[in-house]
Amino acid sequence: MISPASLLSGSRVLIDLDALASNTAQLRRRAGNAEVMAIVKANAYGHGMVPCARAALAGGATWLGAAQIDEALVLRAELGMPAPILAWLYPPDGRFSEAIAADIDLGVSSLGALEVIASAARDLGRPARIHLKVDTGLGRSGAQPATWPELVERALGLQAEGSCAIVGCWSHLAYADAPDHPTIAAQKEVFAWAVEAAERMGARFEVRHLANSALLLTDPSAAWDMVRPGLALYGLSPMPGLASSADLGLRPVMTWESQLVLVKAVPGGHGVSYGHEYVTASDTTLGLVPLGYADGVPRHLSNVGPVWVGGRRLRVSGRVCMDQFVVDLGAGAREVAGDPVVLLGPGDRGEPTADDWAAAAGTISYEITTRIPAHVRREYVGGAG
Repeated sequence: MISPASLLSGSRVLIDLDALASNTAQLRRRAGNAEVMAIVKANAYGHGMVPCARAALAGGATWLGAAQIDEALVLRAELGMPAPILAWLYPPDGRFSEAIAADIDLGVSSLGALEVIASAARDLGRPARIHLKVDTGLGRSGAQPATWPELVERALGLQAEGSCAIVGCWSHLAYADAPDHPTIAAQKEVFAWAVEAAERMGARFEVRHLANSALLLTDPSAAWDMVRPGLALYGLSPMPGLASSADLGLRPVMTWESQLVLVKAVPGGHGVSYGHEYVTASDTTLGLVPLGYADGVPRHLSNVGPVWVGGRRLRVSGRVCMDQFVVDLGAGAREVAGDPVVLLGPGDRGEPTADDWAAAAGTISYEITTRIPAHVRREYVGGAG
């Protein structure tokens, strides 16, 4: 059977694990005395969860964060016990027994979740390690301030009976990438209140954590006991309108390469790709790249997406198709089939970056890297990947 990966043998995503470890070390320095939880959810933002987790730990991370229990279980199975792992996104019938047995910490946002986790812990005869989450204003997970005391009280009761161990208190900001937004101060204030209220009731937290990449980079004083960088680990700025990766001392980890599979001359006035949204202005040369929206190239890059070919920054010509797109190489182009194409990278040579793609597609770099599917081959350089 032909695997999907073999069909894309001319395309690869290179992941620089040394850069990731260096980014982690830089973020750890910014965090001061706080611990660093490396967020490796969503296949490490498309970079490859297990190799990136190893590199982050090598760079000084002391915790790992994987949103879903399934992800956390893979990390524990592959890595053993080098660091605590937190998971926080699960259905009511989640794999709680397996998580508890694997010493995976669980985020708790409601009484209902707390009860089902405690029930699984009783059945196993060992306490579940939990981090109580307060909704300070994001409006996603977390207990509302009005119900926070009730959640803490019940958790303390379950801790007394031995079915739970309260490890952490945490929350998440809505506007961390806009450092002057008034919600930041308001959410920080609510978080401080929640911590104080819980501690007055008797909770003793091992870690209190609020800061993601953006908050850590803009306000290290909000580090508390631990920070949770995600995007910045991978060398991308969480606030590209304010500071670039280079401004922040970070290096992008991902380079996406492909090749031309066909090069041909066409006359002026020739339509290109579906709908002929691009028409050649004069005699020119077209190159075909074997990647499309099924491979993670946003269709919104049609006619605007930057690519690097032959030392030149060109752009997608016409619509991005399911598995291919065309580039107008220009009259007299010397490229031939098999020549390399760089879709995105660190930008050292002038090649587009993930931020360039995001700007062209009207989205964020998070979406650019996480949308690249598993059948696009990852190759790891440096580190212990």
